[in-house]
Order: sequence, then structure tokens, then C-alpha cells
Amino acid sequence: MDIGIHFSDFTLEGGDAAIPTGLAELAKTADEVGFERLTVMDHWFQIDPIGPVTDPMLEAYTALGYVAGVTERLKLGTLVTGITYRHPGLLVKTATTLDVLSRGRALFGVGAAWFEREHVGLGVPYPPLAERFERLEETIRIARQMWSDDEGPFIGKHYRLEETICRPRPVRGRMPILIGGSGERKTLRLVAEYADECNLFAADVDTVRHKIDVLKAHCEDVGRDPAEVRVTMIARGDPAKDPAGFIDRMRDYAALGVTQVQVRDPRGGMTEWARAVGRDVIPRLAEL
Repeated sequence: MDIGIHFSDFTLEGGDAAIPTGLAELAKTADEVGFERLTVMDHWFQIDPIGPVTDPMLEAYTALGYVAGVTERLKLGTLVTGITYRHPGLLVKTATTLDVLSRGRALFGVGAAWFEREHVGLGVPYPPLAERFERLEETIRIARQMWSDDEGPFIGKHYRLEETICRPRPVRGRMPILIGGSGERKTLRLVAEYADECNLFAADVDTVRHKIDVLKAHCEDVGRDPAEVRVTMIARGDPAKDPAGFIDRMRDYAALGVTQVQVRDPRGGMTEWARAVGRDVIPRLAEL
């Protein structure tokens, strides 16, 4: 099992002026001590319960491009991009640019979107849930086509692209697709059909076990080997405060087939926190 940082709180000691240095130092330290990836939320407003909507929030892909420039090894991506935030052709081009400039370190994290207030606030359409899932599937299909040799049109129910040109293409030919969410009927079905990774919220071991069983059933329905889908999750708790307890909790998830956990960034002392996790947690997680 390995570990990633999910950076979700830009309210740093020192205020807004501290964000560039704080983010860069955390990313460089995480890169150095062995974190597998760094992800950011793709939101325009801060979300509850992390903080009020007026708290600082950066645009995700600009922030990831900045991180790419100060790191060498970390995988980078959003957890996750709501498909209502950008037209899919532009989203794929943006994510591919991150992959090219990071030399193949980007992943394509997408979901159906959920935060209505930021859509209404900034004047962006917010379709009903069923339509958002339709748009999510079409976005994934567009990405796959833009990363293929087919540069012709894409004609869907919600999107029409006359030319699916994407040059240069991702460094590995295509980007790993991560679908966020744990919905059993639609989300995990899309994971089985299209994704390389899923990301679950670790409510408890029994819930994660159940979600993995649902995913395996969907994989069987679509004729796919469940082992082809990497299972990741956001973990509760601070691994730096109680390394032994954190490892003990993660052992049960590793036994279920979870191969990565993401932990949220601390509010202060970020580089010291990252070094502590690198020293006391990462080597022991790798043994699970």
C-alpha cells in the first residue's frame, strides 16, 4: 500500500500570500520522502465541513501545473473534476497538457459534480443528477477518443465535437482514468466499464468491503477482471500523530485490496508533517 496527499485547504498560516511557498514546499517534501501522489479538489468555492465558502480556493489545473514544475516524481491529479466545470474537449486538453508538462505524471480524475452553490454562484449550468451522469460517461468516452487514433467527430446526446484532435497526446498514450464516488448503481458501474482507478470514502471497513463487492459484480457483468481496477480511498485520521494506530487501521483495508490511501493536508507545519509521515508511516505501509 502507498499513500498520497489530498490538498484541500488553502487557508495557510501567513494568509493568501503564503499559499505559493506553502504549496511548493509541501509538494517538494512529499516528492522527496516517498508520497505516491498529490491531488487537489476541483472546486471554485471551499466546501463544508472543511471551511466556509469564502475560504481560499485555487483553480485546480493551474495549481497542479505549478506543483508539476517543482516536483519530479509525484503523480498529480484532481480528486475529482466535476464534469460540469469545463466543456469535455477543453477538460481533456487541459489534463493532457498537465500530463505532457509533468512528463507523464498526471491522472484524469472525474466525477458527476455535486456542489450546486458554486455553480449558481458563478453562473454555471447545473443539470439534474441523471443528466450529470450521462455527461460524465460522454466525457470519459470523449477522453478515450481524443487519446486514440480517431480524430473524427464525437456525436453524443449532450456533446458534439467535430474534430477530436489532441496533440501532443499523453506521454503514455493515454492517461489513467479515476472515477470518484461510491454510488453503487451508476458510479461503480462506470468504474467497471471505463476506469483504471476508483476512489472510495473510508467510512468503515465493512462499508469499503461492500463497495468492493459491488464493483466486482459490475466488473463481472461487463466482462472485466476486477484486478484491472485499482482501489484507492480517502482515509480518516492523521498518520503523523499516531503512526502505529494508522498502520493498524490500514491493514484491514489492504487485506480487502485497497492499494492506496490519501490523507488530507494538515493546517500547519506541513513540511514537518510530510517528513514525519515519510519517516514513520510510508515504509510500514509499503509492507502491507
